Parts: sequence; structure tokens; C-alpha cells
Amino acid sequence: MYKSFTLEIAGRTLRVDVGRVAAQANGAAFIHYGDTVVLSTATASDAPRDGVDFFPLSVEYEEKLYSVGKIPGGFNKREGKASENAILTSRVIDRPMRPLFPKDYRNDVTLNNMVMSVDPACRPELVAMLGSSIATCISDIPFDGPCAMTQVGLINGEFIINPSQQQWKESDLNLTVASTSEKVIMIEAGANEVPEAKMIEAIYLAHDENQKIIAFINRIVAEVGKPKHTYESCAVPAELFEEMKKIVTPEEMEVAVFTDEKQVREENMRNVTEKLKEAFAENEEWLAILPDAIYQYEKKTVRKMILKDHKRPDGRDIRQIRPLAAEVDIVPRVHGSAMFTRGQTQICTITTLAPLSEAQKIDGLDENEVSKRYMHHYNFPAYSVGETKVSRGPGRREIGHGALAERALVPVLPSEDEFPYAIRTVSETFESNGSTSQASICASTMSLMAAGVPIKKPVAGISCGLVTGDTDDDYIVLTDIQGLEDFFGDMDFKVAGTHDGITAIQMDIKIHGLTRQIVEEAIARTREAREYILNNVIAPCIAEPRKEVGEFAPKIISMQIDPTKIGDVVGQRGKTINAIIDETGVKIDITDDGLVSICGLDKAMMDKAQNYVTTIVSDFEEGKIYEGKVTSIKDFGAFVEFAPGKEGMVHISKISKDRINHVEDVLTLGDQVKVICTGKDKMGRINFSMKDVPGATL
Repeated sequence: MYKSFTLEIAGRTLRVDVGRVAAQANGAAFIHYGDTVVLSTATASDAPRDGVDFFPLSVEYEEKLYSVGKIPGGFNKREGKASENAILTSRVIDRPMRPLFPKDYRNDVTLNNMVMSVDPACRPELVAMLGSSIATCISDIPFDGPCAMTQVGLINGEFIINPSQQQWKESDLNLTVASTSEKVIMIEAGANEVPEAKMIEAIYLAHDENQKIIAFINRIVAEVGKPKHTYESCAVPAELFEEMKKIVTPEEMEVAVFTDEKQVREENMRNVTEKLKEAFAENEEWLAILPDAIYQYEKKTVRKMILKDHKRPDGRDIRQIRPLAAEVDIVPRVHGSAMFTRGQTQICTITTLAPLSEAQKIDGLDENEVSKRYMHHYNFPAYSVGETKVSRGPGRREIGHGALAERALVPVLPSEDEFPYAIRTVSETFESNGSTSQASICASTMSLMAAGVPIKKPVAGISCGLVTGDTDDDYIVLTDIQGLEDFFGDMDFKVAGTHDGITAIQMDIKIHGLTRQIVEEAIARTREAREYILNNVIAPCIAEPRKEVGEFAPKIISMQIDPTKIGDVVGQRGKTINAIIDETGVKIDITDDGLVSICGLDKAMMDKAQNYVTTIVSDFEEGKIYEGKVTSIKDFGAFVEFAPGKEGMVHISKISKDRINHVEDVLTLGDQVKVICTGKDKMGRINFSMKDVPGATL
């Protein structure tokens, strides 16, 4: 049965059609917001997947280029692998929804969002986020929703609910907030040094807006929602826990996990595992679920130690940051390098500078975004956590961490006019034990300064964790969580920023939401830690950007020419510009508005190339002096090339003050000579004189 539901959001109509399409999915919502159209579906397998000890949720965001009237580039003319934006959107949908599925649910679930039309006033990412929630809520898949998402922008000090694509670009804040009917469950933000108080105001403005959407979803569910299906629970039996405690007592488990050395803890847990395997060797049923049971036992032990005893596994105080260290210039010949270490988390970031023509080209749904000048890439090799695994390229986690660091640093980068370079930073994870994404921000800000990139201010990042009890008031916020506290805790609240404000937030939780008190405390705690890192670690290592780019970095000269003269510089089929490049070894880029960038390592050759360009675009007025090479000798005179592909003639009568019978009496091919422009002839050809050059001796 086809039903349609509507809601006004931010001055635009959201329409949800149920029962119109995709009837065989467990749940499907065909959504219009303005002229943006997204089909969101939720499907689940009939039975749990064998051998998995986690909830197998997949979230897909499919960008169909027909939605913006484009044919995909490349050979086969089909959409290929997911773009970076599609991957990041999938992650933003996944993070708030995953905790709302039952913890003991092991059926495969796929949430698919297909973008079919894009209205620049209504961002398709937001529509897909809402669509996934609606499709899941109306399906028969167990889900403790609904949840809703709202985006907030900030332009000229005013908040904008669900900004358009153009407003999103111009905004000082790109905030996405997901909520249940009671609490905030996800925060994702990029910001132009927004103060903490302003950020909290924006978060709860979005939270209030989410309540209207949740009421709307509840109305849809009441009319067309399916009863939730039953499922086979994969919870660990309580009697298994009781038997485990007899073999490994809670006190013994505390001793096993209480150490600041990750490797020691892992060895202790291997011993615990072997002891329990030996004890249950005859019970195949329990042996099959023993790994999950041990995980749960360790988790309960760590959470009890933190929450009740205020005792962290590595012995730190609740607000204490692990030992910190910073270095720059650890890799020779690269354009910039820095390493940041926090406990057993260690990141090295390399900065590479290149001409603006090396900016990343983007083929996506946003027609206004065709290139990206700053690129941050994050790598997480298996050796960083002591594992053996072949690298298959960056996964969604690596792409997400790279994007978070990129978002944190973009607000402090110089403009293209100030610094006409494309910039790439690559964060290599040497060692990992919690919050490598925030360590990569710290390493990257130092690497950029070491490379001579004139960033406006240093940026630092830190993460806070959370352990909760039975009530909203029973909780502890942990500063600088390590891996164990992340795995067994309830929150990973990452915040990056400068002394003056926040530049990025990413909040992941495993529970059904955070109270405002927890959100405010976490933001305050991250500011405290961020200030410490900026003042006591980064500043003593490198206090400000270097004044010049390094020896091995390319140098760039920028100059503006009349756009009508671009053809003169390029020449027929690129002959002139290629001749300049071949002679000087530089790289030359020219934009449509006449901005010329000359890039190279040899300053003398760069100056020579600049002089050639200046000469070519100059008006050839009488009295201007040029230097050139004799390229051709005729009976009536000589031709002088004053720039690659550009020649003028010196008549035989203008070569010497004395009368000469043959040009060869004075000149030979290849001679370097000075000439003065005497104007153009009736055919527009440039004429030169040698004898009239001031100081000429010929």
C-alpha cells in the first residue's frame, strides 16, 4: 500500500513515499527534499552469519552521476568505486545507527542509499542519513530508533539549519548532529575556529530540530511500520561467565589487564585464554563462544576498574595525558617532516609541495567542487599494532581518519594567493594504541610548519573517552584514551583546534546517547588537553612556520598577465611555452584568468622563464631594450629571437654605426646581442636596431 508523508524542514518540504518502490526490501523509503531524490532501503538476512562475533552492518551511499546530468569519466563510462565523499557519508550514517541495533544481533544488515537527483539547495547526504533511519524504523529489523540528523551552518554569525551546497562551502561551521528522542548520539564537525560555547549552542540547536523529525518518523512508523522480527540471540550465557570466574578470578583478571605496556597486557590475556581453553576443552559448545566470553569478561573488568575504582589500566589519573614527544626534520630531502608520539601511539607526517596544477581533480555530485588543493592521507599498516597482514590499500577507517585531519587543518591554511602551492600531507602510523587520528593532526601541523607552509596557527587534537554506569549521573570522562579504553568504553570524542577555537569534531559512541552534561564536559576536557599539547609540546619543537620552503621543495613565482596574451605565451600548438620549459627546466601553469605560475628548483632558471613571459606579453614600444640570440642571417639583415618562438629583425643598416656590406662581417649564428625596439612595420613585424642601443660600440 502506497502512502506519502510530508514535513517542512528549514523552509523546504521533505516527502517520504512508502510502498511505492522496492517492495521486496525489509524497509524502503523513496524520499524527496526539494528536487533531491534518494532511495533508501534496509535489508536483513534471515539468519545469523556463521562464525561472526560482531554485528555485520554495511552502509552504502551510491552517487549516481546521472543525478547531476553527468556521464562518468574514464573508459567504461560506469560509476566505479565509491568516492571519498561517499565513503565519509556512509560512515556518518553508520556511526549513530550501529549502537541502536541489539548488541546480540548477528544477522547481516545492509542500508543502501541511492542518490537519483540532486538539488543544490538540498544536500543529498542529509537526505540519505534521514532515509536510512526511516527505512530501518519501518522495516521488521530490530532497531531501537528512531534517530534523526540535522546539519547546521554558520554564516556571518547566524546559524543556518540544513544549509545548501553553496552555503555549506561558505560556512564557518559544517556540523552534523544525530539524536534519539532523548540524547545526542553522533557529532561530526568541521569549523573555522568556532569557540566551544558557540559549538555547544549549535549542537543543541540541531538536537532540538531532530526532535521534530523523530516525531515525524514515529508518525510514519505508526501507520506503515512492520512488526519487528524475532532473532536468534548470540549473547554469552550467564552460566559460562560464572564458571570462568572460578578458573580466572576477577582479581586475577585485573592483574592481567593492569599495565601500561600493550604487549605485556596482550601476553597476559593470551595466558588467560590458554588457561580457559584448557579448562573447557571438553565442552565444544562453550569453547566455540569462548573468545567472545573472554572479551566480555575483560571489558567488564576494565569498566569496573575505571568507573568504581577510578583506576585506569595503565595507572594514569583520569585527566592525565600519556607521555608526549615531538620532532621535526626526521626524514631528509622531503619537503617537510615531523613525528608526534603519545604513549604507544606514534605518527610521522610527510609534507609535499607542488604547483596548483597538481591539485586533486574531483568528479562528484557537487558541480561547484572540481578540485581540492589540500590533501591529507592517513595510513595504518598492520605492523603498527604488531600484526601480520598484507596491505590492500586504505580502507574506510583510513579514509575517514585522513578526512578528519584534513578538515581540522584546512581552516589554518594560507590562501592560494598567499601560498600558490598544492599541498599533500601523508600520516604514517608507526605505532598505535589509541587516537592515531588526533596524533596525525599534531604531527601534520608541525610538518606543515617545517615545510615552510605559512599556516595561521598551530592545530592540536586529542580524544576523550567515557565509561557509564546505570544512571545518567554515573559516568567518568577519560582524557586521552588508549586502545583498551576505546574498545571497552562508551565513547571516542575527538576534538581538534587552535588556541582560539575548534576546527574539527568527530564523536563515536556505543551507547544510546550522551547527556548535555557529558558533551559539555568532554568538550571542556579536550580544550584543556589541547592547550597543554600546543604550549608544552608543539611550541617548544617548532613555534612558527619557517620563512622559506626547504632546499628540495619547488619554488613558485606567480605573475598576472593580460588574459588576451595567454595565446602569445602558449604559442601555436604550445610551441612557445614548451620551448621555454625545455630551455629552463621549469614547470609553467596558466589559468584562464591569466595567472601564471612558474615552478622549479633553480632560481636563475625560474627568473629566466619569468623574463621570457614578461617579454612576450609586453607591448613592443619604441625604445625598449631586449637581449636575444641571432637565429637567422639574410642578405638584408638578421633575425633575433628575444624569447622562445618570438623573433624580430635587425636590418643590415641597423647593425653597425659603420657601413657594412655583409651581415656576416659582424654577426654569426648564435651570437647573443642587445637590441632596441624601433617599432613595427606595416605588416606588424617587430623591428630592432643594434647600433642605436645606448652605449653600443659597433
